[in-house]
Amino acid sequence: MTEQMLCEQRDILRMLKKPEEGMAENQHKKIKGYRDLSEEEIALMNEVKEMEAEVGRLVKKLSARVMPAEGLDPRWILIGRTDLQTGFMALVRAIARPATEL
Repeated sequence: MTEQMLCEQRDILRMLKKPEEGMAENQHKKIKGYRDLSEEEIALMNEVKEMEAEVGRLVKKLSARVMPAEGLDPRWILIGRTDLQTGFMALVRAIARPATEL
């Protein structure tokens, strides 16, 4: 089974899953500035989220190699992590295009 097929199956299962107790359905429609995404935008958003998880695993791997004397510099790992988080948030925002002033 291809990765694309697995992603599609996951999306279908998510749609069929009942909302959690106390969670509103279609929350994005109740929050100002949010809009419905096209199928292409949803696929792009999922691709960004998958890459974010993959990069997160790399950052975790690098963080495990931090040692005071000879290891990797923890300060730069944290800076890199923060900048990557900002970058992924920017990509998500580029796809979602929220209707906000900022």
